[in-house]
Order: sequence, then C-alpha cells, then structure tokens
Amino acid sequence: MVSLGDSIKFLKTVGPKREELFHKLGIYTIKDLLLYYPRRYEDSSKIIKIKDAVIGEKNTFKVRIISKLQSRKIRKGLSLVSFLGEDETGETEISFFNAFYLNSQIKIGSTYLVYGKANIFKGRLSISSPEIEEISQVKKLGKISPIYNLTEGLNNYSFEKLLEQVIDEDLFRENLTKEILKKYSFLGKNEAIKNIHFPSSRKSYILARQRLIYEELFLFELSILKNKFQNERRDAIKFEIYDEVYEFINNLPFELTEGQKNALDEVFEDMKKGKSINRLIQGDVGSGKTIIAIIIMYLAYLNGYQSSIMAPTEILAKQHFESFTQLLEPLGIKVKLLIGSTTKKVKMDILDNLEMGSVDILIGTHALIEENVKFRKLGLNVIDEQHRFGVVQRNRLQNKNKDAATIIMSATPIPRSLSLVLYADLDISVIKTMPKGRQKIDTIAINETMEEKSLAFIKKEIDSGRQAYVICALIEENEDYEELKSVEEVYEKLSDYFKEYKVALLHGKMKADEKNKIMEDFANGEINLLVSTTVIEVGINVPNATVMMIYNAERFGLSTLHQLRGRVGRGEYKSYCILYNLGKTEISWERMKIMTESNDGFYIANKDLELRGFGDILGTRQSGMPNLRLADPFRDTEILKYATDDAKNILREDPNLDGNKYSYLNKEITDFYSDLN
Repeated sequence: MVSLGDSIKFLKTVGPKREELFHKLGIYTIKDLLLYYPRRYEDSSKIIKIKDAVIGEKNTFKVRIISKLQSRKIRKGLSLVSFLGEDETGETEISFFNAFYLNSQIKIGSTYLVYGKANIFKGRLSISSPEIEEISQVKKLGKISPIYNLTEGLNNYSFEKLLEQVIDEDLFRENLTKEILKKYSFLGKNEAIKNIHFPSSRKSYILARQRLIYEELFLFELSILKNKFQNERRDAIKFEIYDEVYEFINNLPFELTEGQKNALDEVFEDMKKGKSINRLIQGDVGSGKTIIAIIIMYLAYLNGYQSSIMAPTEILAKQHFESFTQLLEPLGIKVKLLIGSTTKKVKMDILDNLEMGSVDILIGTHALIEENVKFRKLGLNVIDEQHRFGVVQRNRLQNKNKDAATIIMSATPIPRSLSLVLYADLDISVIKTMPKGRQKIDTIAINETMEEKSLAFIKKEIDSGRQAYVICALIEENEDYEELKSVEEVYEKLSDYFKEYKVALLHGKMKADEKNKIMEDFANGEINLLVSTTVIEVGINVPNATVMMIYNAERFGLSTLHQLRGRVGRGEYKSYCILYNLGKTEISWERMKIMTESNDGFYIANKDLELRGFGDILGTRQSGMPNLRLADPFRDTEILKYATDDAKNILREDPNLDGNKYSYLNKEITDFYSDLN
C-alpha cells in the first residue's frame, strides 16, 4: 500500500533519470508530488457553438471536419495546413503552422474538440494553432486542466498521469477540527487535494483553494502563536527600572523622538513583568533604533546582567561597537567586539572574560552563536536586521539563556497584514518619527537618455568632497538578461569615466575579508565611488556618501530600493538617489513614481506588497519565513483573520496542544514547517 512518505521512484514510469528531474523541482516523495500545486489552469470545459464564439479569447468548439482548405509551404521553415469545420450554427477555418503530419491524422467527416483563440480573418471565423482531439479519443480537452511549473524533460501530460496513480488513495489525514470544517463548510483535506489538481468545475476549484489557503494560514499562525502563549505563561527575568537610566537618556547629546520614547516605554513595561520578552522594534532606515538598544542594555547592566547584540555584517558590528563604547564605556561598562576576523588570542581573552562576567556587552556577528561563547549571566539579546538571520541562528543565540529578554530590530518596514504572519509570536513596537536633522533624499527616475548627465552629476558631488554608490542587479553578464547592466560591466565603464578617482568593486562572491576591507576603505573615505550589488543594502553607514545610483531599478522590489536609498542621507549633506529605469512598461514607471514621491518606508512596503505580492516583499526569502504555496496574507486578509482567531481559541483551550483533542496538531505543525522550508 502506498503512503505519503514513499519515494516517487516506486511510481510507474519513474526511472532514475526522471527521478532526478523531479528532484530538481523539490519532489522526492508522494507527499511532495501531491503538494506540488498547479500554477494555473486551462479551462476547455465549456463547449460553445460557433455562432457564440468570443473573439480574441480561447473557446472550445465541437466541430465536424468537412474539408481540407490548404496544405502548402509559405516560405523556408514555415508551412500551413488548414481545414474547414462546422457545427449546426456555422463554419470556422482551423489553421496549423509547421504541422504537415496533421494531413494524415485529421480525418474528413470526423468530429473533434477544438480549443483555441477565435479571430475573424477575411470575414470568416478563424482558429489558429489550436489544440485538437478526436471526440472518441479525448484526453486533455473538455475539462479544466492543471498547468505546472516544470523543468525540461517533464511535461504536463506525464505529470498528470503520475498524479493519477495516487490522487484517489486518500493518503492525507484530516488536519482541521470537525468544528472548523463545519463552521466554514470546508471540503475535507483529500477532496481539496483532488480538486486543486483536477477540479471538476470552477466551483470545486474555488472550494478547494479556499480550504487549502485557510489550512496554510491556520497551521502557521497556530505554530507561532503557540510559542507566544507559552512564553506569556513562563516566568523569566524581572528587571528593575532604575532612575539612572532616565538620567542617561536626559544626558544624551540629542533628544529622543516620540517614536523612540514610545518604543522604550513598551520595552520597559515588558521588562518589569518578569515574563518572557520577545519584542520587535521596527523602524524605517535612520529612525534611531540603535540608541534604543544602547539604553536597554544599560538598564540590563544596572540590573547586573550581560547583553549581546548580533549584527549581520562585520562592518555594522564595528559601527555598533563604536557607538556603544562612546556612550557606555565612560560609565564603566565593558564592551567587546567578537567577529570572524577577531584574532585567536583576542577571541580567547574575550571568551574567558565573558564567562567570568568581566564583559558586560558583547557585540558581534554570527560568531556569537558558537558553542564556546558562554555568558556568566546573560539577560538580554538584541538581534539587528533580523531578516538576515535564519530561525536556527536566532534560536542558538536565544538558547544561551532561555530566560533572557529578546529584542529584535528591523529597518525593513513590514505592512501590518504581513506582520500578522511573520511576527505573530512577537510584540511589535513601531518607530515612525525620524530624528531631527535626518536628510530627505531627493529621488529621480531616469532612462538611458539621462545616464551621461547623471554620471556628470556624480562627478560634481565627488569633486565637492562627497562619495557615491552605484548599484547593479547582476554580478556578471547573462545572455538571458541582455538588457541588465552587470556590476562588472558597469565597473569597467565607470573606472574609465572616473579614471582620476578611486573606484572600487564589491559583490557577494568576494571573500569576506576582501569585502570587509573594501567597505572599511569606503567608510574611511579612501574610495570615492563604490560599484556594488545589493550586498551594501544593510551594514554600512557612510555620512559622507550623498549619491546612490541604481542601474536597472525596475528589477528591484520597492522595499529593496528604499533600503538601498537609505545608505545615503546619513550625514549633514544634501543627498540624492537616481533610479536608472530600463523598463519600458507602464507599471515600471508607476513603481518609480512611488519611489520619487515618498520617503516613507511603510507606505512603500504596502505599495510593494500590492504590486508584487507577499513572497518577495523582503527582497530575499529569509530562512523560516513561510513559503506559502497558495496563501497570500495581503490578498487573503479575511481568511487570515479567521484563521488567527481560530488558532487563538484552540490555544486558550489547550496552550500546549497536548490534550487528546488537539495533540495531533503538534505533529501537523512540525510537518507544515518541514513542507515549507
């Protein structure tokens, strides 16, 4: 008997070569096959009369072939075969290009299903290059057919045949409660799987899709809300809010914004409760999240605890180290930096002092999660630019002391609908107000006619003592994307154009030491122009850089463009962003307009979500982010709301999901994550 965990190699027609092709699609088991949903459908189920043909759209007709019209070569490499078909309401010409073999296959007097786009040619209904099947041997037409994203060597027909071997086996256990199924009149799991692959009607497809979308959102929300419910019940460190921390805030060389003050108040309320703390501090580029981290780490120190902050790049970790030492070391707080390039001797010294409690704050990259990094009394973890770290990396840091508070910081504005999914286990603080003096970045969109003028403007800025970035989408030339400007091609061009200046190249394929050296040299003013990929999206703060020019801006998500733009405007000088758009479509210029009209990251993120959908909002998918197959939280907000409420109700009844009624859901949650990651 077949089971979900069986390898697809046990199915008929799957030999070693075909098995490898399926592996390319991520299909290894019967379960993988059944959960590989169609990307779209061809609906040839509605058969209409010739007189009712919808011109310009695909139609399905049942016609009798009454004569052959043409069979000739038009020119070298192009031939034409055409027939005349009829039903009781009229006639239509049916034409095929480069298909001489149909001369012997299509029989005069026989009846066929024909599915193709209808047009009028010389006053007669014409169907060009349709699909056609004899009525007595129909396999594909007259139904709703799934279309899959497949690799070369696999076709839709063979994929359907493979599914037909297992689709009626009812292999899935029902994973929604009887109450939920009844409440929403949902299809059962196996019936939904059948109808998502082989819908018998449009209604059955809609019902299957609704049930599976709900299931995805319900299981994801249940999994992360379970952690939240458990954390809220778990005792952890209770912090005292000492007056010294307010004296520290009052003595800062600048005044906190209302947004920063509100975020601090929310964190302090958490810290007083003595319960597990998991809070996201979300703020636009330059909104002042780092000072929040400094203040709460000072409070942890006053309570006798150590703190850590993990950053995604060495240069960002170093910049944090400079900020923290400047403000905290005068107060006697010992701050240390631990990164990949730290020498062995210095690293051993830091680790020894950390374990003895002589280090109060440890700043670093992923080096912090190594097993030999041991704290004497860890009370607070801060994770900066959290979407750059996988779930496993974050958990390894948090496991240094499960009672320690966790504060996550992100400069990637996330719309509320998306936050409900990504961060349902976190409390969220949003900093929307920007610090005084933060520069508004003037943004313009250009086409190829203004490239030379823009480069001349950059040269003028450099002559004034400023620095500039030029960003490209690709590392090297790619014949599939001939219009894209590769970073190496642009580097060669600009090295010649700016030959009297220091120009450097930076991309992700470089070794870490080489990348860090280039970024440091740029930060120190030794490089005038940095030509780079999006590797500089986070983790570099150069107040002297005033121009950002982005080639092929149409290829980037709006949120990524906003993150890149945030690399300039960080100092006292007027700053600019130039979006070089090579897109010819109306929507590409609509996207550029959004960027030129707004510097508000939250507004831009919402627009990005509207235009591109949930999956690509962060530019790159983070590890642990739900790679939802059908659900889109922005589109499916109503279903998301119901799924979240239902998950909460179940957890109020059984927070650990270990009672007889819901214990199976624990396994479902685990399976759900393994399916999506």
